[in-house]
Amino acid sequence: MDLTMLAKGLAIGIGSIGPALAIGKIGAKAMESIGRNPEAADKILVPMLLAAAFAEAVAIYALVIAFSIK
Repeated sequence: MDLTMLAKGLAIGIGSIGPALAIGKIGAKAMESIGRNPEAADKILVPMLLAAAFAEAVAIYALVIAFSIK
C-alpha cells in the first residue's frame, strides 16, 4: 500500500514537471514577443493558448496514469 502511494506521487510529480516548465516558457516567450511587437498580440494569443493546452494535456495524462496505478 505504501509503495503504491509512493508510485502515484512520483507519477504525478515527475509527470507534471515538464508541462509546468513548458507552460512557463510559452507564457514568457509570448509576453516577450508582445512586448517587442504589441500589434501582434492578437496573432500571438491563439497559438500561445493552443501550445499551453497541449502542454497541459501531458500533465493530465500523468494524472490519469497516477490514478490507474493499483
